[in-house]
Amino acid sequence: MPDIDVAVVGGAPGGAATAIRCAAAGLRVVLLEGAPVGRDRPGETLHPGVEPILADLGVAAEVERAGFPRHAGHWVDWEGPRRFEPFGADESGPWLGFQAWRADFDALLLRRATALGVEVRQPCRALAPLLRDGRVCGVATPDGPVEAPFVVDAAGGRHWLARHLELGTERCSPPLIAWYGHAEGSCPERDDAPALVADRQGWTWTARVRPEVYAWTRLVPGGSRLEAGWLPEELRGLQPRGRSRGEDVTWRLASPTAGPGYFLVGDAAAVLDPASSHGILKALMSGMLAAHHLLATLRHGFPEPLAAEAYSHWVGDWFRHDVERLRELYYASPLTLRPGRACPG
Repeated sequence: MPDIDVAVVGGAPGGAATAIRCAAAGLRVVLLEGAPVGRDRPGETLHPGVEPILADLGVAAEVERAGFPRHAGHWVDWEGPRRFEPFGADESGPWLGFQAWRADFDALLLRRATALGVEVRQPCRALAPLLRDGRVCGVATPDGPVEAPFVVDAAGGRHWLARHLELGTERCSPPLIAWYGHAEGSCPERDDAPALVADRQGWTWTARVRPEVYAWTRLVPGGSRLEAGWLPEELRGLQPRGRSRGEDVTWRLASPTAGPGYFLVGDAAAVLDPASSHGILKALMSGMLAAHHLLATLRHGFPEPLAAEAYSHWVGDWFRHDVERLRELYYASPLTLRPGRACPG
């Protein structure tokens, strides 16, 4: 029998959440992360609804101490005049979100996993899944095989495990590319809250993510490239920080998202463009739910096919709900993009 119970590929929020939940329940977990250090990613908005999830994972206090910018909502210029959309409020005051710096957020999740006994191997690249009698039973790495009854792919939208297993993919939009980058300087109008602005060619999101550091994301249909040094209008005059990067955010769902010996979480399972607004929440929750089904199977004898089916239904239902919401959002915008093709199923 393998010395471990679960091999997690990818140390981003989905993989870390899976590892934390499994280790907290006493499972033996190895997490494989290919990058040697945390990488700059678009500044992530964590809506107030994520706070109970962070508490469940045992990182709420550390997130509070991290000093991420807080804000009570965001500015929207999508249809009609620009308006401020608050998250909400109660008797204690307005609800505040976090503008997380991803390298720091990912690192604090991995520290929590390590504290619970997760063996984090970094850098360690996953080469291919190990298969035995049609079942995923581990991961091949440059340092040798890692055998485990279950493998969780949390390595992102490149769909590492789905490609190796030749799983199906449901595509529900035209090709979409999200470009992102950072700029340094001062932009007082963006210090209080992020902004989402649509035009006929796409949309732009901007936010302060650190003192005098601003993140931006620009979505354009079809794969069009941005000019070198491009910045949103409100950030022009600031100094670009590094080069911009593009990412395929075409709406897509791997199918099935769980099967014999494996689960797909976060973007490894389903990808939507950032206008869906809750990518980190989805990654955390899918990782936690995958851990729930792993525990049910390994510890309580719950039939694995039923666990895989239940998880796949949950991911698919959430994905299709978000597709319909995004379709309505885009039809109410000035964009020429009209993602009207329905998803299969």
